[in-house]
Amino acid sequence: MNPQDPASFNHRTEKLSTGRVYHFVDQLPDNYDPKRNVTLLCVHGFPDLWYGWRYQIGPWVRKGCRVVVPDMLGYGGTEKPMDSSEYTTKKLSADLAAILDVVGVKRAVLVGHDWGSYAVGRFALWHPERLLALVMMSVPYTPPSRDYISLPEVVKRAPNLGYQLYFASHPKSTIEILAHLKKFILTTFRPPTSSIDFTSTGSLEKLLRDSPDATENKSILTDQELNYYYDQFKKGMNGPLNYYRTSRLRHDEELAAGLPANLRPNLPVLFVWGTADATATPFVIDKSRKFISQYQDVALEGRGHWIMVEAKDEITEKVISWLESLTSSSPRGRGKL
Repeated sequence: MNPQDPASFNHRTEKLSTGRVYHFVDQLPDNYDPKRNVTLLCVHGFPDLWYGWRYQIGPWVRKGCRVVVPDMLGYGGTEKPMDSSEYTTKKLSADLAAILDVVGVKRAVLVGHDWGSYAVGRFALWHPERLLALVMMSVPYTPPSRDYISLPEVVKRAPNLGYQLYFASHPKSTIEILAHLKKFILTTFRPPTSSIDFTSTGSLEKLLRDSPDATENKSILTDQELNYYYDQFKKGMNGPLNYYRTSRLRHDEELAAGLPANLRPNLPVLFVWGTADATATPFVIDKSRKFISQYQDVALEGRGHWIMVEAKDEITEKVISWLESLTSSSPRGRGKL
């Protein structure tokens, strides 16, 4: 498992019981025993791929965990429905449960970053019986709301989410981002020291349309990594952007199902975030604690949004040490998990 060589991982493509075809990496430890080895199901965010976990998969497997990492719906080698209604977290959660079925695992530790963090938080509400523990990164847990808040109203309250209005525009953002794809990737995968503003309303589309070519701008990606992301995303951006076009649909599904605000009381939850990440504000983090009984958080000083790359060794160690603290010995033992 070489992080610089995507082909060195064990890739699978399967049709799920939900009817959708998913590509995922399925990496087993030596002498794998489903009764002894914990499975980590890792869920990426936007704009990312299974490859976002490239630095963690090998070390976690060597620690005795089975690591399953899908390209989420609309990304990479996974099916790419055109209709945004296919991308609600209820349907994504059903897909994740179906992936666990395909790999023969009843309960797993779910690990999510960015949109993936939001998705695994919702998975914990839709399928609470399938979780051993929950790890959320960069985006803290927010409970379902009885009142719908439109995206323009959300942005009015939190101006740093202005980019979401652009992403939600269809087909405008799909066409423009694909036309300036390399610049978009470089812009979004920037270190926390970057002074470029692309989060406020109108700033990202202006940057893509009017600024000079961004290929010389600093990024957390190597040239090889950038080229892999570029090759995958040029297959289409409609799927990834559809996640931002589901707010009303998600709200209606959650309201109809009567989803609770609180996570399962006996569910251990770890939240990991970078102090230089604008998406992880102390206010929202503090608010999330109210809905989680077994909560622990780890702040990575000076780190930004892409903590699996910026703080790859810290992330690898923090998650494993936390899992070990939940068990009698190590992730190999079932213990309290």
